[in-house]
Amino acid sequence: MDPLTLALAALGVVLALAVGFVGARVGRGGTAAAAFEDATQRAEALTARTEAEAVRFQERADAAQAELATAREEARRRRARLEQRVAEVKERHQKAREKLDAARLRIDKKTKRLAARETTLDTAVAAVEALTAAAERRRTEADALREQVQGLATTVGRRQQEIAGREREVEALHARLSEETARLDRLVEEHLGKLERAADLSRDEARERLVNELTREAKLEAAGAVKDARDRARETAQREATKVILKAIQRLAATATIEHTVSAVPLKSEDMKGRVIGREGRNIRAFEAATGVEVIVDDTPDAVLVSGFDPVRREVARISLIRLLDDGRIHPARIEEVVEAVREEIDTEIMEVGEQTALELQLHGLHPELVKLVGRMKYRASYGQNLLHHSIEVAKLSGLMAAELGLDARKARRAGLLHDIGKVIEGDLEQPHAIAGMELARRYKEHPDVANAVGAHHDEVPMATPIAPIVQAADAASGARPGARREALERYVQRLKGLEQIASDFEGVLQAYAIQAGREIRVMVDTAQVSDAVAESLASDICRRIEREMEYPGQIKVTVIREVRAVSIAK
Repeated sequence: MDPLTLALAALGVVLALAVGFVGARVGRGGTAAAAFEDATQRAEALTARTEAEAVRFQERADAAQAELATAREEARRRRARLEQRVAEVKERHQKAREKLDAARLRIDKKTKRLAARETTLDTAVAAVEALTAAAERRRTEADALREQVQGLATTVGRRQQEIAGREREVEALHARLSEETARLDRLVEEHLGKLERAADLSRDEARERLVNELTREAKLEAAGAVKDARDRARETAQREATKVILKAIQRLAATATIEHTVSAVPLKSEDMKGRVIGREGRNIRAFEAATGVEVIVDDTPDAVLVSGFDPVRREVARISLIRLLDDGRIHPARIEEVVEAVREEIDTEIMEVGEQTALELQLHGLHPELVKLVGRMKYRASYGQNLLHHSIEVAKLSGLMAAELGLDARKARRAGLLHDIGKVIEGDLEQPHAIAGMELARRYKEHPDVANAVGAHHDEVPMATPIAPIVQAADAASGARPGARREALERYVQRLKGLEQIASDFEGVLQAYAIQAGREIRVMVDTAQVSDAVAESLASDICRRIEREMEYPGQIKVTVIREVRAVSIAK
């Protein structure tokens, strides 16, 4: 029996006992046995009924469980079928959505194509309307032109008739002219014959004499015109140029230095020369190898000479030798150590000098390599003039003149500072320093106007900016300043002789004298061969030949002197 049936049976026994107990309490008058028996019977009967009911209830419960299991199985199958249908519906929905999206895309594409076609159609319609309007205008113009052509055709016909009449008149006049020309030719021949007999000259001789006379007069007139033009130019340009240059010079002053290729190092005593040379010359050989210069130990009292073309190397050698002499320890290892330390100090000083120069001239943004090369100018000289001082002077002069003329003063100062940068480029140059400097400026992204001014200050390239002639003029003014430059005696004398020889080669020159240290040449001419007007042309010709054949610093002034003296003696 299952637990439910047992529970029902127990419940029946309990009820029977309860009924018996109640019956015993109620029927106190009967005997206890009879009461108990009766209660027992009723309890058994009740138990039997309870068991029967429990069996029937169990049967109904089993049937209900079977129906419940059947119902669950049916519900599971229905659920499976429902899930399958839901999946099918979702799949169909997904396919329908994909088809709908594809249809929407096709519709969008068709809509865009339709819109594009409508736009194209609108454009075409507008173009057709414009062409139609243009055609209508052209038709109207053509009608007007047709009417004009018809009118012109009528006029042309009338003019042709008039021209035909005039041509007949011209033919008649031409015939008369031919007759008159022939008559005049006969008369001219007769008169020419009479003139030849009267002047005792042939026709060719008279023509040659006339040509020579006209040529001489043309030269005189041309020279006079050139003189007048130059005088007018001087009246306007010379005054303004002089004012600009004088303002620049008044606001600038610079000192001149002397160019050296040999530096002298003082010694405390003659015994130090032996220490400089070292045992079997090892010290001097180590020093020359480390510095790249030549050490000259000769009979110069209490001094050793350091010779070298590179001024930076020579300065490194000079300072290194002074420090070695002060320290007293002179041997190859110490020499290399001191030279390396001095070289680093000089490199640092070069950068500081370049930066200070750029700051002084208010030039910002210079490339570090350009700053370094500007600093190297301190140890470079040209014709005895320190290159750094000369470049600073040119930069200031260029800036002042550019400011006076309303140009970019900062750009002019930049070009003036860098105009001789090609002179301090390390290594052998196969081109002029102006071209090398121009290429260097372009390499370090300087302004094209600055690069052109650097390359054109010696006319190596054409001048493409107003700053270029300003830099050229400032360079000439700085070099031509008295005391700025000097030359070796032999080269100086040779240049003076060359100047005098060039001037003496011209026709009509009596004497030529180079004065003012070769910065001016005075030419004395024959008054019979050279007129005042021709003297102007002679001065220009001499200048052009000097520029073409000679090399010289600054400028050379050519003065042609034509002097007429009238002498009479009173007795």
